[in-house]
Amino acid sequence: MLPTTSRSRSSSSSSRANPMFLQYFRRIVKWQQMDIEYTFWQMLNLCTSPKVVYQHTKYHKQTKNQWARDDPAFIVICSLLLILATLAYCATYDHSGSHAVVVVISVFLTHFLITGALIATCCWFLTNSYLREEAPNSHVVEQRVEWLYTFDVHCNSFFPMFVLLYVVHYFLSPFLITHGFIPLLLSNLLFMVGASYYHYLNFLGYDVLPFLERTTFFLYPIGIVIVLSPILILSGFNPSKYFMNMYFSQRL
Repeated sequence: MLPTTSRSRSSSSSSRANPMFLQYFRRIVKWQQMDIEYTFWQMLNLCTSPKVVYQHTKYHKQTKNQWARDDPAFIVICSLLLILATLAYCATYDHSGSHAVVVVISVFLTHFLITGALIATCCWFLTNSYLREEAPNSHVVEQRVEWLYTFDVHCNSFFPMFVLLYVVHYFLSPFLITHGFIPLLLSNLLFMVGASYYHYLNFLGYDVLPFLERTTFFLYPIGIVIVLSPILILSGFNPSKYFMNMYFSQRL
């Protein structure tokens, strides 16, 4: 009887996933159903007190019976802000309107959506396959990390990095793309802090889940970033120049 019970729980869990996705995508086009004020509160606290945001994740699980957000406002607003920031770069550095459209679409898809989906999928597979605690007995309800939650974690981690590497970087870019050691050093430090903070928030997102263990694994990329940064500085690699040349080479 126990295997039958386990299968029924698994099937009921998967059946709940589809309505959750359908409801989520329906709400994307209905602004009146989005909690904009709470979304901006989350964005502010992700930059200043990220642990507070993930404490609210526990309350969401208790009230909604899911770890993932049921409100797409965060993704929608984050996407709009990224598009606006990219348009600001295009207005300053681009040479044509048609190329600006290509740049906006490219940045949105590659920097945020596709990369985020790939990272979320890898983390979803990793957490569910290797980092879940074994249930002490067969009567305990099995918990799994929802894919939508892993994408939420990516979005949470992306926003402070966006503020640093898209907004702050925009105002510093005229200096960062010049020749010299100081622009080279500052550019690498900016990218090092942004990437490190992204992975730190990634760690917080999974560390809050009580059924996961060894979540410090998500902190390991920070060590790689810190080791690579001085190597890139000594080799003369300027990440600001690299990415600006990738999109606006004819204007630099």
